[in-house]
Amino acid sequence: MEKNKILLISQEISPYLPENEMSSLMRNLPQYLQEKGKEIRTFMPRYGVINERRHHLHEVIRLSGMNIIINDTDHQLIIKVASLQQVRLQVYFIDNEEYFHRKNTTFDNEGNFFEDNGERILFFARGVLETTKKLRWAPEIVHCHGWFAALAPVLIKKLMHDDPFFANSKIVFSIYNNNYEGELDKKLKQKIKMMGIGEKDLKKLEVPTFENVMKTAINMSDAIIKGSSEINEELEEYVHKSKKPFLDYSENPNHIEDIFKFYNTL
Repeated sequence: MEKNKILLISQEISPYLPENEMSSLMRNLPQYLQEKGKEIRTFMPRYGVINERRHHLHEVIRLSGMNIIINDTDHQLIIKVASLQQVRLQVYFIDNEEYFHRKNTTFDNEGNFFEDNGERILFFARGVLETTKKLRWAPEIVHCHGWFAALAPVLIKKLMHDDPFFANSKIVFSIYNNNYEGELDKKLKQKIKMMGIGEKDLKKLEVPTFENVMKTAINMSDAIIKGSSEINEELEEYVHKSKKPFLDYSENPNHIEDIFKFYNTL
């Protein structure tokens, strides 16, 4: 059966960030799906490096203003939107003054990994899902791209599994060659638990390395896509051992069509 409502959650999208495998795919995949007659909602973080004037971002007042609690602290959720006019495609941006008003994505000017990246990805995931609910829109497929979107599968499967907007969603997770070194916030697991998710579901986040964050996303997803020609070997082996539906990487121009067909097998 064809899936008609598809939620795309991505770490990067071109032209808002420089072109790479992920950002280019996420520029073309929504357009392809839209041309196939599917309902699409596309989200990414509103990093401070994004030029709002050039890309015509504007706040969506009716969706903004909600507070998301992270570590017992309220953080205001701001939703902005921009349109790729030539293809009539909208992109929603998750914004917050504390987390995203800095002129970098995930590293500072000296190349240091932001200490609050763990909170930022948690806020991003929760922000996307709460906004989707506010839109009163129930996706049949949720496709997450990159480690910055890795907590969305956790929240859907363990926090929103009874929510009518996500109860029937199938989660697809794409893995790219965009590893980070070191660890996220060591208290990340505790901060997620405070949202109501059990200890056993977050076991691998005891040490929140790239591998463990991605394994957690794999565990909570229904299917996996290899987004780069080469990905972390440990993760690739983990995916194959999981026996979950898997779409291999392909440089074939028809790869987007393959992704579309893959959705419909779930």
